[in-house]
Amino acid sequence: MVSVKREREAEVDDDDEDRVAPKIIRGRVVEDRRSRHCPYLDTINRSVLDFDFEKLCSISLSHINVYACLICGKYFQGKGLKSHAYTHSVQFTHHVFLNLHTLKFYCLPDNYEIIDSSLEDITYVLKPTFTKQHIAGLDKQGKLYRAYDGTTYLPGIVGLNNIKANDYANVVLQAFSNVPPLRNYFLEEENYKGIRRPPGDIMFLLVQRFGELMRKLWNPRNFKAHVSPHEMLQAVVLCSKKNFQITKQGDAVDFMTWFLNALHGALGGTKKKPSIITKAFQGSMRIFSKKLPHPDLLPEEKEALLVTEEYQEQMSESTFLFLTLDLPTAPLYKDEKEQLIIPQVPLFNILGKFNGSTEKEYKTYKENFLKRFQLTKLPPYLVFCIKRFTKNNFFVEKNPTIVNFPITNVDLREYLTEEAQVTEKNTTYDLVANVVHDGKPTEGAYRIHVLHHGTGKWYEMQDLQVTDILPQMITLSEAYIQIWKRQGGDDDTNNHTVA
Repeated sequence: MVSVKREREAEVDDDDEDRVAPKIIRGRVVEDRRSRHCPYLDTINRSVLDFDFEKLCSISLSHINVYACLICGKYFQGKGLKSHAYTHSVQFTHHVFLNLHTLKFYCLPDNYEIIDSSLEDITYVLKPTFTKQHIAGLDKQGKLYRAYDGTTYLPGIVGLNNIKANDYANVVLQAFSNVPPLRNYFLEEENYKGIRRPPGDIMFLLVQRFGELMRKLWNPRNFKAHVSPHEMLQAVVLCSKKNFQITKQGDAVDFMTWFLNALHGALGGTKKKPSIITKAFQGSMRIFSKKLPHPDLLPEEKEALLVTEEYQEQMSESTFLFLTLDLPTAPLYKDEKEQLIIPQVPLFNILGKFNGSTEKEYKTYKENFLKRFQLTKLPPYLVFCIKRFTKNNFFVEKNPTIVNFPITNVDLREYLTEEAQVTEKNTTYDLVANVVHDGKPTEGAYRIHVLHHGTGKWYEMQDLQVTDILPQMITLSEAYIQIWKRQGGDDDTNNHTVA
């Protein structure tokens, strides 16, 4: 009880002493002379600074009033006489600290604010900012930047740290960071800063953390050529109620589905009210559904049922954020060399699901339906999910079929209704991101191919590894998620403010 009381007193002291008392002479505020002549600036070690992790005191685990020691990189609470930061400065003679919330620098134990323009690069790494001109030019340049540790990198083409088993989330975050309208929206914090959420709503944390991660990925002045998504993934664990975790492998499509819908809701979007998510990815389709009689019924009974209203074909309109493409079943038997044949299928074959005439049976636990689909509106960015995994009561099975697809000029006009073919001006798409799953269903790993718009080159990213890749090699992979960009601009997604 006594220790809790002391800790509370320390927090109050810290808050009070966070404001350095200004000197007042003849009614004027005079800053401390030492503020611009701190003798300890040369002790700052930029190579150990890492602001990607959660802003918690390394001793008390408190997130209130946290300072970063710029000599060893550790986080400590407060800077008053009894605080952990003060004790650390005296014990280890580390004098320069940064308040992670106010972005002000202080010298401890002397307790005066440091004002020096040479420290601006540190605050920029902690909180990067982008002007409208900078954002507008991101896709027009392919300049390599050199990080403080000497490594060169392209902003946006940056490795994400795999903390334990979060590569399934890394590839989705990297894919969305290279979708220009989504990236441009989140690079500018003002776009979503004013969105009001109800009290106690934790989902907006997802928006804030995704914006912070996006700005770090596109920061041209990083201290290192990779980023750790630690804070972003902690928000995912919290907001998904531990359905998606850092320490347990997950499914990239499941995560993407949840993430897109969670972002849409957190940005104030509804079924009728759009957000940047629906502006970029949402299309619409017609679904023709026909109920089938139970297979155990006699032929006469089936014929009688098929005449009734309940078993007539019904049409409905539906929106989508991505399209699921079904693969043909993999072969059961091995060839003459005792090896399984890896089948191949053209992309246009599996796209036939949406031509309006191909029917497929869908089973529920008590009823069967025959459905066919036809697209009525194409989004500026079209997401394909290739269904590789099937689950039953015992295990998860993976279909290894290779999908043959062109990188550019995929025309989807034939999958639109006749009315939509008249209204849709451009129906040709180019690939911009390709997520791949390698290995067994439960033990495999994810990697991603991304097109850098400035250079026109393709890069492969697997956690921290970033390598360039030939476009011809992309089509040989076991594609799982693909993002396609419509030719002829970003359409209405250029308007980043949510209506």
